[in-house]
Amino acid sequence: MSQQNLLVELFVEELPPKALKKLGESFSSTLFETLKLQGLSTDNSVVTSFATPRRLAAHITSIEAQAKDKQISQKLMPVSVGLDAKGNATPALIKRLNGMGLDEAAVSQLSKQMDGKNEALFLEVTQKGAVLNDGLQKAIEEAIQKLPIPKVMTYQLADGWSSVNFVRPAHGLIALHGSDVVATSVLGLNASNQTQGHRFEAASANVVIKNADSYAEQLKTEGAVIASFAERRAEIVRQLTTAAAKEGLKPIDDDALLDEVTALVERPNVLLGQFEEIYLEVPQECLILTMKANQKYFPLLDSNNKLTNKFLIVSNICPADPSAVIGGNERVVRPRLADAKFFFDQDRKKTLESRITSLEKVVYHNKLGSQGQRTERVSAIAIAIGKQLGGADLAAKAGLAAQLAKTDLITDMVGEFPELQGIMGRYYAQHEGLDDEVAFAIEDHYKPRFAGDDLPRNQVGISVALADKLETLVGLFSIGEKPTGDKDPFALRRQALGIIRMLIEGKLSLAFEPLIQDVLSAFEHDAANTAATVQAIKEFCFDRLSVNLRENGATAQEVDAVLSLDPALLSEIPQRLTAVRTFAELAEAPALAAANKRVSNILKKVEGEIQAQVNVSLLQEPAEIALNNALISVKPEADIQFETGDYTNSLKALAALKAPVDDFFDNVMVNAEDAALKANRLGLLATLHQTMNRVADLSKLAS
Repeated sequence: MSQQNLLVELFVEELPPKALKKLGESFSSTLFETLKLQGLSTDNSVVTSFATPRRLAAHITSIEAQAKDKQISQKLMPVSVGLDAKGNATPALIKRLNGMGLDEAAVSQLSKQMDGKNEALFLEVTQKGAVLNDGLQKAIEEAIQKLPIPKVMTYQLADGWSSVNFVRPAHGLIALHGSDVVATSVLGLNASNQTQGHRFEAASANVVIKNADSYAEQLKTEGAVIASFAERRAEIVRQLTTAAAKEGLKPIDDDALLDEVTALVERPNVLLGQFEEIYLEVPQECLILTMKANQKYFPLLDSNNKLTNKFLIVSNICPADPSAVIGGNERVVRPRLADAKFFFDQDRKKTLESRITSLEKVVYHNKLGSQGQRTERVSAIAIAIGKQLGGADLAAKAGLAAQLAKTDLITDMVGEFPELQGIMGRYYAQHEGLDDEVAFAIEDHYKPRFAGDDLPRNQVGISVALADKLETLVGLFSIGEKPTGDKDPFALRRQALGIIRMLIEGKLSLAFEPLIQDVLSAFEHDAANTAATVQAIKEFCFDRLSVNLRENGATAQEVDAVLSLDPALLSEIPQRLTAVRTFAELAEAPALAAANKRVSNILKKVEGEIQAQVNVSLLQEPAEIALNNALISVKPEADIQFETGDYTNSLKALAALKAPVDDFFDNVMVNAEDAALKANRLGLLATLHQTMNRVADLSKLAS
């Protein structure tokens, strides 16, 4: 049967665990796509990926032994070049046909077709379908070449002379179409139907795969290997949950650790280990981190999410008596925990305040000074923000928290585990008996660290986090260190989003532009560049904000309508967007938006300043009198709603203007010959424009 299922496996030495999942997905998808492009797969073909520490494999259904022949129409040359006036072949056409292995007899088989504006000669050619041997050879080479390999190694082949480049030395290749071996070779290996099972648990050294469909089952029964990454991961989750439940506990939830452990074992076996309770005196974040990062263990938590002295090991072997494996793992983890306890005990012998002077020795940026100098700037900014948000008490706490926020960077614990910065500062502050608000602000001043992360939990933390991010953003912009393209070495996009989220979600009444100007004044810089720097930072932040708002469901038109007014308080933007969305649903909205756009265009063309005021005695036409009366009625209501922050009802009040506005444009000539009349009508339009565009620029909603 020409159409059968296909299996390809590359058997290698242990692959890098953090990359395995991506390597497996890339290998199978590229293999499938390359076969598809050659017409060797069918519409019903399905690919299944396999990846273990020692193999990358793919199973693809319904693969042809040979692709179907294809009729292709090949363009040769324009008719005017290929045929003379009598319709005979020119020497140029004969030469082209000869080059394709054809003679003059082929001229009668050519067809004429339009090619753009000219007529061209085409040759109908039957292209032989690709044979699986050749097609699969190409597909495997392509799949290997496109692997997202973190680092390539060069190794010698068995002949002792040749060398190849790959992620790890490869020792076997399977290529089966049904039960037939497909003659392919790669990395110095010829395809066969044999592989190796688990390094220690396999029933026999070699596993002979009967056919493409028996691969996963044979590896499981004869080779003691669960070939599917997803199936192996699910089995680990099942065993972790069961083992933890027996103890009345739960394993930590960590997808990255789960993926990494799945990439380290071929036959998972979860075992329970424990350590001495004395180590629980150390903050649980430290213990969890060392167990996860260094040993790949799953710490166990109680019902209150407190760490216990028990942990789960995912072993790659299943001995009848697991005590030696458990004992070995317990012996390995103990020194790590002892180190953490030693660091914790040593660090607490010095106060955070006593470490402030040491920050002077830590370089922050060669143009912006030391961490000590930076701390002084952040502290001054935090005090200013604290004063605005809550007065002297908040300002004092924010200033103290900012002074101490970076001191844990020079503790032994953070030196060993940089991921604990802030967290350890909070523990040491609490140990010293500092105010809880100050302690939590030290931990939280890094937040939000990523999209979706929590904001700081109190106003002290908000003040310090804002100060820290603003100092980073403004400082680096002031010395020209701006992100370019996809390069953002100082993560300024993340800092900008953090600032935006705190201002908006924290509903902070801090005007954005003055905030940047105040922060900029904390730096020594060329005053002439101040305005340009403020503008650049503002544009950068508004770009981030615009993207963020669109990702959260607002349309580009709605965002443009609100942001083009340059709102001073970012905290008002959600209410403005809601108001714009509600307004857009009104029956009168399209006409009002279009009229607003027309008014904007008229006013833009006028030279000089137009006063938004109307001389009633100069109103002549009934339509302009009616519009002015409508404005006198609507404007106070819209303004009152705007001032009280009810932006939705402020915009809704504008619906009453639709009829008089339409009537005005139908019946009134704005550019009257009488200068006074013209100026008065422009004043009326300026009043209309001002009334309509306080919440958002409604002209942006016009299609």
